[in-house]
Amino acid sequence: MPQTQIACPQCRQMITANVEQLFDITQDPQAKQRLLGGISNTARCPHCGYQGRLATPIVYHDADKELLLTYFPPELHQPVNEQERLIGPMIKTATDRLPPEKRKAYLLKPQANLTYESMIETILGKDGITPEMIKAQQERVILIEKLLQATKPDVRSELIKQNTKLIDEQFFALFSRLAQGAQASGQENATKQMDELQKQLLTETELGRQLQESVGELETAAKTLQEAGEKLTREKLIELVISAPNDARLRGYVSMARGGMDYTFFQTLTEKIDKTQGEEKKKLEGLREKLLDYINEVDRQVETRYKQAQDLIESILSKDDVEKAVKERLNEFTQDVVDLAAQLSRQASEKNDYARMGRLQKVLQVLQEASAPPPEVALIEKMLQTPDDASVEALLKENESMVNDQFMEALSGLVAQMDAQSERGNPEAKSVASKLGQVYKIALKYSMKKKMNQKA
Repeated sequence: MPQTQIACPQCRQMITANVEQLFDITQDPQAKQRLLGGISNTARCPHCGYQGRLATPIVYHDADKELLLTYFPPELHQPVNEQERLIGPMIKTATDRLPPEKRKAYLLKPQANLTYESMIETILGKDGITPEMIKAQQERVILIEKLLQATKPDVRSELIKQNTKLIDEQFFALFSRLAQGAQASGQENATKQMDELQKQLLTETELGRQLQESVGELETAAKTLQEAGEKLTREKLIELVISAPNDARLRGYVSMARGGMDYTFFQTLTEKIDKTQGEEKKKLEGLREKLLDYINEVDRQVETRYKQAQDLIESILSKDDVEKAVKERLNEFTQDVVDLAAQLSRQASEKNDYARMGRLQKVLQVLQEASAPPPEVALIEKMLQTPDDASVEALLKENESMVNDQFMEALSGLVAQMDAQSERGNPEAKSVASKLGQVYKIALKYSMKKKMNQKA
């Protein structure tokens, strides 16, 4: 994704932004998420705090859905012929990328959109997302904002009661994404506020209570399977699923022991069913149907993740500069993608496809380098492993050039994070926070002494 220097729309200071005009989903499936997620064409100014969408001409192309859309921001005040001159080359690029047999009539009639919102609605509409669904999502966002603005629990309770229809699975999914975003960006007050609100939502809504039960049952299922350890045979697994007290526990067993629920597993279960009669037989037959439904659901999710991972890797391998392509899309890499890249590399090696293997190895190498902790964090980790204060001081002396304001800010930030987690009752964080606090005191003293010596 291209990084461009632009003038902030508000203060006119030069800032960096991700500017993208051609979103060709046929060539780059991830481009759709960049457009819908506001990753591209959004300005965030560190000087004046401005944040908003850039007035940028856009061409959106999806050959599978025969969709070619254009949008030209009215605030640019360009006549139609100038708009066509600017957008025309992008349409030609999208067309030229297609093989001749896929160049259809829709390419000759791009749909012009007068507003950015109408373009987004058209894209989502092709995915089966109606304006009504979009409106409902906006209402969920507004409700979350109202709940966060209400500082008293009783006021929140009343808002929750008045909006029970909006507090569904999509509401909790949206809330979770917002909470993760606040935590990732270091917004401590917002994170704490959202934690408190989440607890109230989980206890005061029917779906929240169900989610709490599901989490509890999932943890119990994990503990049960872990205790079984090497003794977990298919027969033992059948006993566990039969004795599962509810569907949430059953789902937990399926999600964590899917590999053991194979043909032999169901053959053994069927043999057990055949030996029973009456109500017991009906109960076990119902259990078998539930297991098959849950397994199909898990397999579909795995298949979807695999397809997304495969599309991402193949898109990157198609680029001339693989290293640059990986770095531009680092935020899209999950463990599934990394595992698949390693698997594809092994397959390429077995087929003696050394060119493909080399490009996949480059992907893995860039990921490994990107996952390495910054030097400041690596030094902090070393200090946490030291046995005493003298060892901490020795490490600081060995790495004196690193002990600067940036290092102290990183250390201070970690102290604040660990303290916050410790206050929430995390026992591991409490232990680390104590050691980290002592390390910070020693480092602060050393840093101050270093600055005084420099002034002298």
